[in-house]
Amino acid sequence: MQRVATVLAAAGLSLSLAACGTLPTQGPLASDVVSQVSRDELSRFLIVDVDERIAQLVQQRRGDSFRGRFGDGRPAPLQRVGVGDGIAVTIWEAAAGGLFSSPIVDRASTGSRSVNIPDQTVAQDGSITVPYAGRVRVLGLTPPQIEEQIVAQLTGKAIEPQALVTISRNISNTATVTGEVTQGARIPLTVRGDRLLDVLSSAGGIRAPVHETFITLLRGGRTVTVPMQAILNNPSENIFVLPGDVITAVRQPQTFTAFGAAPRNAQIPFEQIELSMEEAIAKAGGLLDLQADPDGVFLFRFEPVALARQIDPARVVQPGTQVVPVVYKMSMRDARSYFYARQFPMQNKDILYVSAAPLNEVQKILTMIGTVTGVVSSGAVVRSTIRN
Repeated sequence: MQRVATVLAAAGLSLSLAACGTLPTQGPLASDVVSQVSRDELSRFLIVDVDERIAQLVQQRRGDSFRGRFGDGRPAPLQRVGVGDGIAVTIWEAAAGGLFSSPIVDRASTGSRSVNIPDQTVAQDGSITVPYAGRVRVLGLTPPQIEEQIVAQLTGKAIEPQALVTISRNISNTATVTGEVTQGARIPLTVRGDRLLDVLSSAGGIRAPVHETFITLLRGGRTVTVPMQAILNNPSENIFVLPGDVITAVRQPQTFTAFGAAPRNAQIPFEQIELSMEEAIAKAGGLLDLQADPDGVFLFRFEPVALARQIDPARVVQPGTQVVPVVYKMSMRDARSYFYARQFPMQNKDILYVSAAPLNEVQKILTMIGTVTGVVSSGAVVRSTIRN
């Protein structure tokens, strides 16, 4: 009788522990996730069942865009001079014997009618020096505009002067390339205009795999980061580079984290350009046959407010909110879910969670009862042996 009472007490204790939620577990059950999100109004979580519409909305999600933030950025046809540039000036006069021409020595000589002024670096005040013209301000001007300025300042001093100005050393019209490139450098920009891929190529190309490389462009105090693959796939993202741009190639392997009733609980790299939820589940080893709840496959992610409103137009979003925590729920009992999972693209730092089946809790309780009763039975046997 005492043995029965002990067993019942053990069973009662086990059920009490289960009711209090103290049983060991890999995470919440599917019903727990749904109920927590439903009642937690302050968290602003959004839970949504993945169907064809949701899969298509997520597939059409747009990340940052160079073209969208900066436009095409086509530069002006002529470059403008900046501080530090090297300027070469040649001046001609219409007749010999002027300021910049030599006199005729004999009938066989026509004399020199031009002079090459040594290269000059544009000073901090934005000017260069031209003999008899004095200081000539060139900052922000194009070579033809500088020629006009020199001619204007020599008029009345030289004999019908003409000037030719070239940029011998291009310092201000450059872009800086750094990061995961073969040779980071300040790259001079040509008059015809250089696009992102041109400049990256001039730096020797990227060193990291394409699917792990992101390109960051700093321009005018704004920074935008775009996957290298997006630039290769979409020519409109290969925008023109402007003077002063800073281009950084960053190696950032894409990963997601798998938890719960899956064989592989770990941070898992994409190891490819694009990864679908179907492939992510496969990388995690699928669902454990004796533990996983096929109705409880979840993906946790922060989504932009614009996408969250498309998913649930009735959702109230607090002013100033940039992202909304979204929980995508998928039932793998439905054959259509496998097609949705193939359409559904994974994002960097996603959390994939497979909940345990409710029956697992019952199995744990029975195991606990069996353990306790086993100990009681062993004790009874020992006591009986001692008495005998």
